Amino acid sequence: MSEQPKPTTASAFSREVLTLFDQYVHGAVSRRVFLERCAGHVGTVAAATGILAALSPDFVRAQTIQASDERIVTASVDIPSPAGSGSIKAYVAKPRGTSAKARKPIVLVIHENRGLNPHIEDIARRLAVDGYIAVAPDALTALGGYPGDEDKARDLFGKLDQKKITEDFIAAAGYAQAHPEANGKLGAVGFCYGGGVVNMLATRIPTLRAGVPFYGSPPPLEGVPAIKADLLLHFAGNDTRIDAMWPAYEAALKQAGKRYEAWIYPGVEHGFNNNTTPRFDKDAAALAWQRTMALFKRTLS
Repeated sequence: MSEQPKPTTASAFSREVLTLFDQYVHGAVSRRVFLERCAGHVGTVAAATGILAALSPDFVRAQTIQASDERIVTASVDIPSPAGSGSIKAYVAKPRGTSAKARKPIVLVIHENRGLNPHIEDIARRLAVDGYIAVAPDALTALGGYPGDEDKARDLFGKLDQKKITEDFIAAAGYAQAHPEANGKLGAVGFCYGGGVVNMLATRIPTLRAGVPFYGSPPPLEGVPAIKADLLLHFAGNDTRIDAMWPAYEAALKQAGKRYEAWIYPGVEHGFNNNTTPRFDKDAAALAWQRTMALFKRTLS
């Protein structure tokens, strides 16, 4: 089988291949194992290699807001970590004209399990265009930052000290909320790994007003009573791995009397909001983002 052109939707791939790719993305199988097993479904390693390339991000094609956009200003900052444990870098995007006299609401943007890649920077810029100061930290800072290669980023992620990274994200949230040009009202949105971080931050930061995890794992359930934020949770209908964790989390939220709204988007894949890959679903992503922005407008303005 020869390598095929890059498909534009997940429907071009079999359920077996998509499930295998999800395992690869989340570190359950290596690249070599993915290619070997995928070859069993599509015929040859060459075809499997083409499929892996097709499913991988295309950052340039998918970019929606360029860094040079005149409506916004961007910068890279170093945020001190607690207890003198170095710092965490973050990408900051804000509307042009923001100042201490023209303060804006602020949103922490948490990346997937690849670090602060161009897609997450693009999301930060989208938020800036819509009137928010966006702060997007990079969990890979201590290991040199996002390496510019998705496979290398995945390998680095397995070496992270997650306890330290948790404190780094909390420090980033503190930096965001205290930003001199922000109105002090903090929201957070995260994707995949970042969705899990948003859930965790909701249990640790009482001043978080709104948390929006996209297909993220739940926090330790004993922390749910501490949540003060309004939560908006987005799930992919075909994402059996994450969806299986939701009932217990929802039960804990209900028992604790928390404010939340959850949506499951039928027939879409984990990662459906990420427009750099064929797992992107335009309609589901647009609806989820519309709901996200409505929550931020209600709670952060």
